[in-house]
Amino acid sequence: MTPLTLFWLASLLLLAMGLAGLITRRTLVGMLISVELMLNGAGLAIVAAAKCTGFSEVHGQLAALFVMGLAAAEATLVLAMILVVQKRFGQVTTAEITTIGAKGGH
Repeated sequence: MTPLTLFWLASLLLLAMGLAGLITRRTLVGMLISVELMLNGAGLAIVAAAKCTGFSEVHGQLAALFVMGLAAAEATLVLAMILVVQKRFGQVTTAEITTIGAKGGH
């Protein structure tokens, strides 16, 4: 098995763990962590592809930094939304999120 295949299997494992966590978690913070796992798997796949192929390593690292920047921006926005939901409903479970339209009435 080539090193690229091993890296891709590791990134696929991170993606699968993130997807499983996203499906099974009931809190928004747990879902955020799962999405971050999935983005880390994507970054690992990009860096591995750049390292193990003829593609420029610098471009692969820049692409991974871009993915990390997107993950940071996404985490900031989601944490802000979690704070708003926590302030309004007192808890951050997905069951409460589904009732925003019904309870708000605005």
